[in-house]
Amino acid sequence: MAGLGRKLAEAWYRGDRWLWLLRPLEMVFRLFASLRRNAYGRGLLRAYHPGQPVVIVGNITVGGTGKTPVVIALVEALQARGLRPGVVSRGYGATAPDTTYPLQVSENSTAALCGDEPLLIQRRTGVPVVVAPRRPMAVQALVEHAEVDLVLSDDGLQHYPLARDLEIVIIDAERGLGNGFCLPAGPLREPSSRLNAVDRVLYRNGSDEKTAVRYQPRAWVNVLTGEERPLDSFASTRGVDAIAGIGQPEQFFATVRALGIESNTQAYPDHYAFTAADFDSHGGRTILMTEKDAVKCASIAGADAWYLRVDAQLPADLVEQVADLAAAGRASH
Repeated sequence: MAGLGRKLAEAWYRGDRWLWLLRPLEMVFRLFASLRRNAYGRGLLRAYHPGQPVVIVGNITVGGTGKTPVVIALVEALQARGLRPGVVSRGYGATAPDTTYPLQVSENSTAALCGDEPLLIQRRTGVPVVVAPRRPMAVQALVEHAEVDLVLSDDGLQHYPLARDLEIVIIDAERGLGNGFCLPAGPLREPSSRLNAVDRVLYRNGSDEKTAVRYQPRAWVNVLTGEERPLDSFASTRGVDAIAGIGQPEQFFATVRALGIESNTQAYPDHYAFTAADFDSHGGRTILMTEKDAVKCASIAGADAWYLRVDAQLPADLVEQVADLAAAGRASH
């Protein structure tokens, strides 16, 4: 199924003409998406708001656009100002039964319980992170058990049961919106007109400083020990394998090449559950991977596996906009 999904995504972004055969299904999808959003917008269905400001960091396309690094960057910026953010997530990829949730993520949590992205956020920032399939449940648990000035939702633009004060959408500047069709004929979760209603649209690796999010590699970090090495450490190393189980693995591989590293590459499905056998198959070669993958692999990756620490660089006015919301949330409590 993963291979089929990847081929379909490639067709979306190539604009293959056969996708027009799926337009009748797309029209049904658009109708239901519109009815659902209007029902919440008009108050026919009630959305939950916790009292503290809620910021959504999401997208309108299927697949990864770099939302989690943006959430981490916002958290760190708020912490630097003495503010107290909290984070909620659906916990995509988690396999625990529904009775486990809402789940407070800790340093000792596993990706199987909470998902790889929430675990990454918690370990990078130390902020309260709560996971639940329904985000209002996660937010309610977060504000009941932690003092937070603002709630950041990693993804959830289309999760309308959660009311929000600010919507931030991330778009890949290179891929754009593909063929512009909604699922299943294209990659859109909602029509592109939805962008007219959000507060901020940011472009991954865009060219306009006011709307661009840039992802800056910082260091290679050993998955097992936490040892850090400079970015050029593996430029002359022979026997290197780069692996990635993310939405757009080629972006990671391109970064590895840009750092002057020659490697064999292997892509896995997004949120892939790595096993010891996956690492054994590399025969003792140096392994380079993403930080999102690494949070699942400390006990199985071996001594010569390294992840790339990357920071998102955000427009300054966006940081101030979110900080002002958080400050207002603190003042109201």
